[in-house]
Amino acid sequence: MELPMSRLHIFASPLDEIARQFDAQLPGTIELPAETTEGAGGMAIIEHKGRRFLKPMDWGFPRFTRESLSGEELPGRIGLVADLTNRMWEQMVVDPRYRCIIPISHFANPDGAAGRKTRTWFSVKGQPVMAWAGFCRNIIDYGPVYAGMTMTANPAVMPTNDRMPVLLDPHEYQRWFQGSIQDVIAFQFREPFGESRMEVERTEDLWRSGTLPISGQPQLSFI
Repeated sequence: MELPMSRLHIFASPLDEIARQFDAQLPGTIELPAETTEGAGGMAIIEHKGRRFLKPMDWGFPRFTRESLSGEELPGRIGLVADLTNRMWEQMVVDPRYRCIIPISHFANPDGAAGRKTRTWFSVKGQPVMAWAGFCRNIIDYGPVYAGMTMTANPAVMPTNDRMPVLLDPHEYQRWFQGSIQDVIAFQFREPFGESRMEVERTEDLWRSGTLPISGQPQLSFI
């Protein structure tokens, strides 16, 4: 059975390091929670007229249903893009204006037996900041939001989930920002980063514990 990728990632690198890696301009201040789940605050890098900007955004596009439109419940959030043909994404993904890079340091998947699942964290060896290919848009009443594209997991991630983020190497940033829809499709369906590139950090921390990995201690405010 195909499982949805985990809705949990963190930003553990200083803001200036992130901006330097992506040659992006810094904002004033970004306030971040210790960990980012769908609907919580995060950040993403956009490109406009050849310049890149690091922007605060919330993770997850609002998912409007009949109940939410009638006011019976709040809209849910969708932070992952697995099916590019879904009508929620099909018009947006062809337009480079809506592409972004999500600069995460770790993502986590639940591991172990039901009811006692723990946190297993993933990062890229020698790469304090991973570049996750994503999409973003300014939504009325919600502001700027982002979602990350997913792909088939590599063997390091597969024991915990069959999906993982679409990760980019530095020489691929420009192709992601300005490439065609064929390039977007190619990124999603290519081979994922190899197992040997991944750092796997298994813990005994329960999934809902809020405990961060030893290798990632994000700052609550980047200035």
